[in-house]
Amino acid sequence: MQITRREALTMAALILPGAAGAAAREPELEVPYVPTAPELVERMLDLADVHASDYLIDLGCGDGRIAIAAARRGAHALGVDLDPDRIEQAVTAARYASLGNLVRFRREDLFRTAIYEASVVTLYLLPSVNLRLRPRLLTELRPGARVVSHNFDMGDWRPEVDERHEEGRLMLWTVPAVAGGSWAMTGVDGTSYALELEQRYQDVTGTMTGGGQVVELQGAILRGKDLSFRAGGRAYTGTIEDAAMTGIDGDWRAVRVG
Repeated sequence: MQITRREALTMAALILPGAAGAAAREPELEVPYVPTAPELVERMLDLADVHASDYLIDLGCGDGRIAIAAARRGAHALGVDLDPDRIEQAVTAARYASLGNLVRFRREDLFRTAIYEASVVTLYLLPSVNLRLRPRLLTELRPGARVVSHNFDMGDWRPEVDERHEEGRLMLWTVPAVAGGSWAMTGVDGTSYALELEQRYQDVTGTMTGGGQVVELQGAILRGKDLSFRAGGRAYTGTIEDAAMTGIDGDWRAVRVG
């Protein structure tokens, strides 16, 4: 895991009584390394549904165990960490596992790592670091990308899955598409509607106006690019692609107008 010196002292104090004083005497790059238990590594990958088609980036990769486990599933993976010793360990482990064609490791500041190509991002950082990363995760990753964190959350970005294990807590988020705004919608029967949506992360509320009625959306759920809701006694399920929304069966559509 990759954290700042101040955060290292805080974590050290939580892990071992009196460790903060010892950490204070360590060089700047010497930060506590807390590995994720193997069973939790596999569960993190299960939550993110990692398959061979995925590209996983582990930010603060330590000895590389998460990225290597993803490569064992056939996924391409990248691990980054500031600690050169951990990167050396990770490279050696990947070579030993004969997975060098699928997984790479770099000594790099995680805040400088390009993440836009990733379909999965894994983290074992601290809350303050997660919050600093959150804007990048939401804006640079593509809708539908999955984020899994060990132990620490994302503030008011509510996880879709929150599991408690004996070895720690695991949380899953799916990066949502931009649904909020004004949409001009054409219904199943060709009727025109005005769809007004408000969005906070994956939580969506709003109204649908048409045929002389204004109805509130019920049970709206946004996961990645997929939006579903009920309005006027009918269920709607569609996919958001930039400025267009299309019903899953092509029976309705909407275009962004504001």
